[in-house]
Amino acid sequence: MLIIKSQIFISVPEVNFGFSTKIGAERNAPFYFNMSHSVGDNDEIVEDNRTMFFQALGLEKKNIALQKQVHGDGINYVTEGGVYEDSDAMITDRRNIGLAISTADCAAIFLYDKKNKVIAGIHSGWRGTNKKILLKTLTRLKDDFNTSPTDLAAYIAPAISQNNYEIGNEVAALFDKKYLLPKGEKFLLDVSQVNYDILVNFGLSKKDIQKSGFCSFEFKHLLHSYRREGLHSGRGLGIIVLK
Repeated sequence: MLIIKSQIFISVPEVNFGFSTKIGAERNAPFYFNMSHSVGDNDEIVEDNRTMFFQALGLEKKNIALQKQVHGDGINYVTEGGVYEDSDAMITDRRNIGLAISTADCAAIFLYDKKNKVIAGIHSGWRGTNKKILLKTLTRLKDDFNTSPTDLAAYIAPAISQNNYEIGNEVAALFDKKYLLPKGEKFLLDVSQVNYDILVNFGLSKKDIQKSGFCSFEFKHLLHSYRREGLHSGRGLGIIVLK
């Protein structure tokens, strides 16, 4: 099994983090090492995959918080494992509760407040990014936990790169031109950079932000990609935990 780690969190002994890949348990195409029940994969295989991934991180299934992600701006404060409906961001200050974000191209952002001992996981595709779910989560941390941007560390997990994220005019009109590259009659959007700038503008130091250089679309042997595989794409999970 191959798990992607974050340099930002490796240096933090209180945080456990891992991002799953297609590589694990010698699963076959089209789903490979898939973490989602919503893509047509065998449910028993998905549960086995999840259990293996959780165990590799030293976690128990009962303590993992998952979401029914809807590309919205819903934020949940969680105190136990389970499935949270209509949610795209989770926050907890409880120990040993894993916040799991599912993705196959969208940006997944993970936050750690080292002073107040709070973590968050955010799912932010173009819809969530346009709705500023990351900024709303940061604001929630500030309001509810007195989080200061100077105490935050952030990791933007592997996502689709700008070179491979083609969008139409209606979507392009929602974003600043600096995040767009023209491609014929369409545009290429840099979702990860939008979220990176949200972090910086909120006050995080650049040294406390890591943005993955892995493109989910290009690294076809490593990462799931809906843009590349369509309906047959599996999903990965990124999990952050306070030890």
